[in-house]
Amino acid sequence: MGKIISFVNQKGGVGKTTTCVNLAAFVANAGKKTLLVDMDPQGNASSGLGMVKNSELKTIYNVLDGEIPIKDAISSTVVKNLFVIPATVDLAGAEIELVQVNNREKVLKENLDSIKDDYDFIMIDCPPSLGLLTINALSTSDTVLIPIQCEFYALEGLSQLMNTVKLVKKHLNPNLEIEGVIMTMKDNRSNLVQQVSEQIRQYFGKKVFETTIPRNIRLAEAPSHGIPVFLYDAKCSGANAYKQMADEFLSKNKRR
Repeated sequence: MGKIISFVNQKGGVGKTTTCVNLAAFVANAGKKTLLVDMDPQGNASSGLGMVKNSELKTIYNVLDGEIPIKDAISSTVVKNLFVIPATVDLAGAEIELVQVNNREKVLKENLDSIKDDYDFIMIDCPPSLGLLTINALSTSDTVLIPIQCEFYALEGLSQLMNTVKLVKKHLNPNLEIEGVIMTMKDNRSNLVQQVSEQIRQYFGKKVFETTIPRNIRLAEAPSHGIPVFLYDAKCSGANAYKQMADEFLSKNKRR
């Protein structure tokens, strides 16, 4: 049975999508059959994996809307073992439409349950908000992975996120756990960054990945080419960091 992991942080610009895309790519490259579900109406994860957004593209919106079965929305990518259910701006409408649906918090779960056994890992890139799309992702997930930027405002809003996770666990998904916390955009030259890192480790303890992701221009450039960083520049510091993160992630999930 596949493990479902949501990548969540309601604060934008923290490297959430970059982490989701590159971790999924490295895990797939290690031989694990992986599905990335893009639940962000911005569709950046889809673009980062080379999806061309046109009227013929089948997306997660078509699935949530009940137009097509979920299997029909799955596309292959340039990475072996990595598949994607893309998103476009149409998904923004789903947040409003789902309000009127029965059991609206579990529409995604009802669809993913039918394909969960087909993958080792299903990774969901959530929007930078705690709305109904994110609640749907949390309701179907086994764990939550939280990317946190190593800057002064990093911990702002974190209590709100943790409270949302707690409420979902209490009312919708009692098995939901924290997969881990990954510190992104780290600049080791800054004393402030070191202080923030210490605070994050104090707050989350052993849930924090030993690996940290540095600021790296090649990481920022790769999505514009529609490929993960290891296909763009396998030797850059960003690629090395996500490779280490993937090794650490797989080590924690050995039984799979």
